[in-house]
Amino acid sequence: MNTPISSDTTDAYIFPEGRMEVLSKQEVDKLMKAGNGSGGMHEIFRKCALAVLNTGVPIDDSKVLFEMFSDFEIKLIPQERGIQLQVRNAPASAFVDGKMIKGLREHLFSVLRDIVYSKSQIERKGIFDLTSSGDLTNAVFHILRNAGTLKPGDETGLAVCWGGHAITRREYDYTKKVGYELGLRGLNICTGCGHGAMKGPMKGATIAHAKQRIITGSYIGLTEPGIIATEPPNPIVNKLVLLPDIEKRLEAFVRLGHVIIIFPGGVGTSEELLYLLGILMHPENRDVPFPLIISGPEESRDFLKRLDNFVGTALGPEAQSMYTMIIGDPTQTAHAVMQGVEEVINFRKETDDAYYYNWHLKIDYRFQVPFEATHENMAQLDLHHDQPVHELAANLRRAFSGIVAGNVREDGIRAIEKKGPFEISCDPSVLTPLDKLLDSFVKEGRMKLPGSVYEPCYRIVG
Repeated sequence: MNTPISSDTTDAYIFPEGRMEVLSKQEVDKLMKAGNGSGGMHEIFRKCALAVLNTGVPIDDSKVLFEMFSDFEIKLIPQERGIQLQVRNAPASAFVDGKMIKGLREHLFSVLRDIVYSKSQIERKGIFDLTSSGDLTNAVFHILRNAGTLKPGDETGLAVCWGGHAITRREYDYTKKVGYELGLRGLNICTGCGHGAMKGPMKGATIAHAKQRIITGSYIGLTEPGIIATEPPNPIVNKLVLLPDIEKRLEAFVRLGHVIIIFPGGVGTSEELLYLLGILMHPENRDVPFPLIISGPEESRDFLKRLDNFVGTALGPEAQSMYTMIIGDPTQTAHAVMQGVEEVINFRKETDDAYYYNWHLKIDYRFQVPFEATHENMAQLDLHHDQPVHELAANLRRAFSGIVAGNVREDGIRAIEKKGPFEISCDPSVLTPLDKLLDSFVKEGRMKLPGSVYEPCYRIVG
């Protein structure tokens, strides 16, 4: 249920909820100093905190959100035994009888934990070489470990669920049914932490876990600063992790997960699909099992077939062979997931790979380096067939990432307002299916929340 949009605000002092006890006073002091002009850490935290406190509010435009609460402020106050947060002009919907909702408080301190850790431990010189593919993978591991998501010895399967937040009610109900079937089989759930197809599987799994008397279920939400305002954590998430950028967020999904299910969505979901296909088609990953299932209700058949056709036309039949498509059958989807998880377990035992983190998978550096969606970078993307297919997938992923930025990220929205739509140039054989797919997203309302008018942030040229 969405919370009505309201600009009512509240002032409050908030005490930690979660794992903030692991932060030292020195780390807090460093965060505050950095926030006053070095690296903009405080502003990043402020925007992420505002997004968390607006959970449930139907706004998918970060620019609108930040303008609506432009006077929101949050400060860290060192205490003798830890820290305290002071919020001013915070969204009133985050409070009940003057007290912040416990889940939101927990998410708020998770965001603070991850920002402090990434800035002090990941980006600090001498610890990780962020131009090295191996070090980037290690950095993702350390962030996830610090957040408490890695559990050595726990062989419970983790199903990563991707899909859009602007989906139909039937599509949402279908994701709940699939989540229910997964929960009955004891699986944990990981999503992008937002609503729609990111919330549905978690909601279904909670009911199934309750029936199976599973009280230790994990509902992991992975997000990043640029996207959290449009996809704030849904209330079911009990392990929230904020990665520094989109690329590390995507790598976290494939390193944590044992199987990935893709539900109906829009351009962001297509970006995720292209990302994973590009990795799976890398020559070094040919023998690494990583089950990928595309699933949706019968009413989504045309959309799923259109997505499949785009993959076949742009990347070829080999890419299509990387996934299984199941339409209208949640139980069959769950059976396919369980079969995939068993295959992954056996492979990791044979290769001595960690069950809780997929070290064996090769992720090329071009999939790890952050892509800045500027007009110049979008225009220079190589979307032609005269390159290895996994590299074309990487560049197509960047094109979709740029469109996501132009749709919902504050910096992307402002760039479009200033310079007009991004221009995307591509091979004629890629142009037609790409144009058809993006056009269908617009017509079916998959670019924005229902009821909003979408103005394309891109223009495709030959």
